Amino acid sequence: MTEAPPPAARAGLSNLGLLWRYLDPHRTRLFVALFALFVAAATFLLTGQGLKHVVDEGFANRDASALNTGLFLMVAVVGVMAAAVYVRFYIVSWLGERVIADLRRDVFAKLLRQSPAFFEEARTGELISRLTADTALLEQVVGTSVSMAARNALSGIGALVMLFFTSWKLTLLVLCGVPLVVGPIVLFGRRVRKLSRASQDRVADLGSYVDETLHEIRTVQAYTHERADHLAFGERIEATFAAAKQRIRVRASLVAAVIFLVFTAICVILWVGGHDVLAGRLSAGELSAFVFYAAMVASAAGALSEVMGDLQRGAGAAERLVEILAAEPAIASPAVVKAMPKPSKGEVTFDAVRFEYPSRPEPPALVDFTLRVTPGEKLALVGPSGAGKSTLFQLLLRFYDPVAGAVRIDGVDLREADPAEVRSRVAVVPQEPAIFAASVWDNVRYGRPDASNAEVAAACEAAFATEFIERLPQGFDSYLGERGMRLSGGQRQRLVIARAILANRPILLLDEATSALDAESERMVQMALERLMQGRTVLVIAHRLATVRNADRIVVIDQGRLVGAGTHDELLASNTLYARLAELQFGV
Repeated sequence: MTEAPPPAARAGLSNLGLLWRYLDPHRTRLFVALFALFVAAATFLLTGQGLKHVVDEGFANRDASALNTGLFLMVAVVGVMAAAVYVRFYIVSWLGERVIADLRRDVFAKLLRQSPAFFEEARTGELISRLTADTALLEQVVGTSVSMAARNALSGIGALVMLFFTSWKLTLLVLCGVPLVVGPIVLFGRRVRKLSRASQDRVADLGSYVDETLHEIRTVQAYTHERADHLAFGERIEATFAAAKQRIRVRASLVAAVIFLVFTAICVILWVGGHDVLAGRLSAGELSAFVFYAAMVASAAGALSEVMGDLQRGAGAAERLVEILAAEPAIASPAVVKAMPKPSKGEVTFDAVRFEYPSRPEPPALVDFTLRVTPGEKLALVGPSGAGKSTLFQLLLRFYDPVAGAVRIDGVDLREADPAEVRSRVAVVPQEPAIFAASVWDNVRYGRPDASNAEVAAACEAAFATEFIERLPQGFDSYLGERGMRLSGGQRQRLVIARAILANRPILLLDEATSALDAESERMVQMALERLMQGRTVLVIAHRLATVRNADRIVVIDQGRLVGAGTHDELLASNTLYARLAELQFGV
């Protein structure tokens, strides 16, 4: 996200072309809206001729019949115009909502396909801002601004044509004033787009700070950091306000300049036209119609100047969304996918693997790492913090690809396989259990969305979770709160284990997390883990002595290298690092 945006994202208003791909499937509705737009513009222009007829035939000739006829026809024309405006407004608003719904779906799908490396550099709050606030700006562009721009442009052009037929001399005066109006629109418009992008970036900063602070609210309050965070938030609020204030000032200057120039031009036209009426070169009705059309041109020019500000803000929003849509996932299926054998044996191989995290290439996380885990083996990973244990899990899930060497499951290099198929063979029980703001059913079924209620209940029973689920207010239907806030640590762990049991995958990655639990919770979680590990290839980051004693083999990792392998007793006797870790971690 910190890299320069692709060329498409630097082209200003051209970024709004992004919207056409979402409008294209709805061309029929779009054409109906355009037709209604033409009808509304044409009827609006006809009211000027009606005004001319009323003044010249009704007022000037004192003809009541002509006055009545003229006003009746004007009401009929206005009725047609109102119906056309209704059709246009409804369809355009519908298109705005539909386009933004589709755009949000595509942006979210693109984010879901990005690798973890993408999110190492991006901020969650900023991405949320792009998905919500920026798309809301584009909804305004599609549902309001573009329609207003087209309506005013069409009305303005039509009014100019009618001006020419009414008085070509006065029309030339109008045309001389056009560059005076267009100039500020172009000059200020570019500035508005840049300031809009800056303003939206500040809003994204605000969202990121709120997301991070509220996510860690316990830490905030535990360290009595509320005042400092409040002040820091206030500084960001002021920065956001300052950016918005600058944008508003430039946009207000644009609108004021256009209005002043347009209505000054109308005053000049009235002066010249008034003298023509007094001299008999122009009728009062023609001058009235001319002023009506001139007012239409002025109104259209003023509206266009204001709409241009909305379009520039939309262009800034589109630019930020284009960056996401143009970002290609670092991890993707190869052009030719190699099928993985079925059924899976659960064999895991690391072959001379070297790996560096993109955001922190030095020091490397793994160096010349070679390891084979046989099907059904229980392998414990031991090593100091930062040794590379969790990195092995990341590579097995193909969240990253090694810089050198290969990672294989069942003999297939993961770079040659479909990432979804790779991940469908691996279940994970992380140290920090991931619980979603949903029911027990939905949280456990996350491991296999098509599972029946009976299968979910059986998985919970196997994970020793049923006993606490039945005590929840609505049982399996209970809402668990954001990140499972309504559950204890041990309860969250058992639900995650139930999810892994339901997924029923041949390889299990277990970041053991019982050390922070009380004795009773640890016992229940350990029983659930033992049931989960049966019949699977297991790689477990060991935190407990019981885990390493029960493992078929223990691997010792230090600074990304494999520095020892064997049983607990063998390593105690032969590996000084393991002996020291055993004394520190396991009390041996």
